[in-house]
Amino acid sequence: MSIFKAYDIRGKYPKELDEPKARAIGWATAQFIKNLKKPASKSCKIVVGHDVRLSSPALSKQLIKGLLEGGARVTEIGSVTTPMSYFACGFYKFDGSVMVTASHNPPEYNGFKICREKAMALSEATGLKDIEQLANQYAAGANKPARTKKPLSLNSINIIPDYIKFIRHNIEAERKPLKIAVDFTNGSVGPIFREIFNLVSNLEIIPICFKPDGRFPNHEPNPMKDENIKDLKLVIKKTKVDLGVAFDGDGDRVIFLDEKAERIPNDLVTALIAGQIISRHKHEYIVYDLRSSRVVKEYIKKMGGRPVRERVGHAFIKATMRKHNAAFGGELSGHYYYRDNYFADSALLTFVHLINIISRSARPVSGIIKPLRKYFHSGELNFTVADKDLKMRQAVQKFPDGKIDYLDGVTVEYADWWFNLRPSNTEPLLRLNIEANTARKLKSARREIETVLKR
Repeated sequence: MSIFKAYDIRGKYPKELDEPKARAIGWATAQFIKNLKKPASKSCKIVVGHDVRLSSPALSKQLIKGLLEGGARVTEIGSVTTPMSYFACGFYKFDGSVMVTASHNPPEYNGFKICREKAMALSEATGLKDIEQLANQYAAGANKPARTKKPLSLNSINIIPDYIKFIRHNIEAERKPLKIAVDFTNGSVGPIFREIFNLVSNLEIIPICFKPDGRFPNHEPNPMKDENIKDLKLVIKKTKVDLGVAFDGDGDRVIFLDEKAERIPNDLVTALIAGQIISRHKHEYIVYDLRSSRVVKEYIKKMGGRPVRERVGHAFIKATMRKHNAAFGGELSGHYYYRDNYFADSALLTFVHLINIISRSARPVSGIIKPLRKYFHSGELNFTVADKDLKMRQAVQKFPDGKIDYLDGVTVEYADWWFNLRPSNTEPLLRLNIEANTARKLKSARREIETVLKR
């Protein structure tokens, strides 16, 4: 299977992704970014960061060699979170950025997240295919760079002071003390989190898996899986805290638990933060992915905002946010996007917005969330099928009287329930999300749909 995915480059190190491939991808990225400039240029400026994985420094070194060979002037920012690389790309006006990371994958994986100017992420449809073709040419020896006696254009900068100012600017004065348990997953977030929040008043942090360790010795750096937040739940139950937080390995995703150690659905977090933003600036556009609860749209409209429903995937969310100049966007996967962050995702900004909301309320977190828990949701269910298109057609035939749209897979809506069925880009799977007004209706709807998917 190719290491070039729909939204990034990712594979097992060193079997699927090694140093020679990193160098080829660096050269190809420089070529691609140079050709984006108008007119096409002989050089470009690219910023490079990496996460804490054990293979990241070696891959980063070879990636940079390839970038330099391809005509890029490279600036290193060292070990950072992925949102910090987005910030660096936009704030310092680079032509592009590359983040060496495999995000929330297990430690044997690594990869690259590539952006063009203004932190606009490349996807399969907007450049990764071109970079793959160029990298293959380089690897085949078709474009070996000529040796040059000119000094390499490589330097480094410390972005931490500017990034700290950027995040702290969004922190409101706390109105009540908060005790928060945070699982850092042994990832990239810990050091910058400490720098940002160590002087914030009335904020007590109970750290879990704080020390960066690319082996991720305690658990996988993926907080979406329940088995990876067991330690966090234990701390919440043993210690009286206001909130539980878990970041992923590269700091672009975050999940939250209430004071009872109950997971807060990510779409409800989207609704809460949207409401806070709209309360300051009415009529703002807010983008949400189509798997989200109906309550997200309802709450955005209630608060005076303009909800925009979009298909799943950060490339689509970001493009739609740019189109509408949307202030905020959220995905069910735990990614949250901000206009002020160049329409890119930021787990730390999301943490700041949520503690701002909690600090202003006399209710516990479970009480703040309770009014948004109006409906019953299945969560995302996966079904292995031989013919994904056939099963989606059969699902439509099963429910012909529903309101149907094909924004992403197929969505069928009724007054008291709805479902979305969409194909995986990389596996023989259909992903199903169902929501209903009652638990009973959810159970019966799921049973009906599964008769189609399992036959």
